[in-house]
Amino acid sequence: MTTRVKWVKDRVFEGTSSSGHSVVMEAKGPGEGSVGPSPMEMLLLGMGGCTTFDVVHILGRMREDVADCEVEIDGTRADEDPKVYTKIHAHFKVSGRALKEKKVKQAVEMSAEKYCSASIMLGATAEITHDFEVIELD
Repeated sequence: MTTRVKWVKDRVFEGTSSSGHSVVMEAKGPGEGSVGPSPMEMLLLGMGGCTTFDVVHILGRMREDVADCEVEIDGTRADEDPKVYTKIHAHFKVSGRALKEKKVKQAVEMSAEKYCSASIMLGATAEITHDFEVIELD
């Protein structure tokens, strides 16, 4: 897998993935406007995409009727350089019909502990916690 990041202007960069998709990032300063997420925000977005995919996929294999899944991730960074993430919390909201809480818990834990490469990598510097809520649909 190879990606490319090109400086556009000022603090704006365009990243292109190996699959040809592009994203604009901006390393904005305090109080400045922004045209895209910062590179550090992209790390949390990547973790969110990775772990949400896992949870939906695992629950599908468990034959759970998932209608929606989202994760809200809060990250705390070190005060000193390098300002790595030191704490990350992921809160999952899983919606569906007759979802079994035990299976949702298992899917979240399997992603965090075994399958989500991004979470496991970020876990090298950050304490990662997670919780979830099940939203029953009629």
